[in-house]
Amino acid sequence: MSDGVDALKAGQRLAVIDILRGLIIVIMALDHVRRYTHISGFALDPMDFHVSNPILFAMRWSAHLCAPAFVFLAGVSAWLQYVRLPDIRRLSIFLLSRGVWLMVVEVTIVGLGWSFGWPVPVLLGILWAIGWSMIALAGLVYLPRKWVLIVGLVITLGHNLLDSIHASQLGMFGIVWNFLYEPRLFSLGGMPVLALSYSVLAWIGVIALGYGMGHIFLTPDRDRRLMLLGAGLLILFLTLRGGNFYGDPRPWAMQAHLEDTVMDFMNVQKYPPSLLYLCVTLGVVLLLAPWLERLPARLERILGTFGAVPLMAYVAHLYIVHAVAIVAHLAMGKPLTGAFNSLYMSIKHPTALQGTDLPLWMVWVCWVIVIALLYPVCRWWLGIKQRHKNWWLAYL
Repeated sequence: MSDGVDALKAGQRLAVIDILRGLIIVIMALDHVRRYTHISGFALDPMDFHVSNPILFAMRWSAHLCAPAFVFLAGVSAWLQYVRLPDIRRLSIFLLSRGVWLMVVEVTIVGLGWSFGWPVPVLLGILWAIGWSMIALAGLVYLPRKWVLIVGLVITLGHNLLDSIHASQLGMFGIVWNFLYEPRLFSLGGMPVLALSYSVLAWIGVIALGYGMGHIFLTPDRDRRLMLLGAGLLILFLTLRGGNFYGDPRPWAMQAHLEDTVMDFMNVQKYPPSLLYLCVTLGVVLLLAPWLERLPARLERILGTFGAVPLMAYVAHLYIVHAVAIVAHLAMGKPLTGAFNSLYMSIKHPTALQGTDLPLWMVWVCWVIVIALLYPVCRWWLGIKQRHKNWWLAYL
């Protein structure tokens, strides 16, 4: 472990984390391109085998890796920051302030990027979840690392025991339950004004797991440990899911067609993230991680650039995806219905989105264009962060 610690204290970054985060950003971009070019994806659930198909399902399912990876790696990065500069109070203040900042970005810049319309709906998404998770971790870091890991395990393994509790049963405290565990769409006068997709309790468990397991990334046998953990999570997923024992509120069943059965089996709950959702997604992520530093050097560099500036990549990609989708619709002679205020359109006028989809091959074309446009933005911003060491750049 000493070599890894020495590298961190010398100011070096762990390449595997940046590359992994970069890969997740690229996968996420594909899903968001799909949403805006295959626009009925806002109104129809691509995870529902009754209305979806294997290609759309795979596109959406691959994006399920993103949120758990981001939150888990946020916890890992917090531990590595402590190793680099072992000052708990300083780490706690940083996590608290960065968590608040991420939530501000979520309800302002990100909301506009999603909607391209007015009034901007408040979308409490992944940055909201990471923000509150960081705030919780700001308190947890005063515990020994092993105790933080135990907290993460208890939340992750046990939160599905709360599935039978619903906000509607709690009266005036229901909104607190929405915040913690049960996502909700809030409307005013029939207009959706706030979408709370990422209730925070389970995500706090994930960031605690990342912090508690962060030391693994500094061990000489890192790859072996990550692969064993990943394989163990997938075995747990297959065991619990196979028998519909525990860990997801939606049981699967045999269907008339094999592909429908596979889709039903793999369709685990993301909002809030069930235990089985976290097992299968983090299992895949941990299995992937050891192989990423074996990629061609140029691809490593590209992915590492995205992963080294994740907040810039996330915010910028929303605007680029949305703009590219509008241009693509115009180029293909498709109406722009849903290109603006898509959340409102998908809820209030879903039938108006029919006939606005671009063909699936255009989803892939637009995705490549988005990545090509996003890379120079991220490379430029990474250069600024490398040349200037102002404290506030750590928040961007």
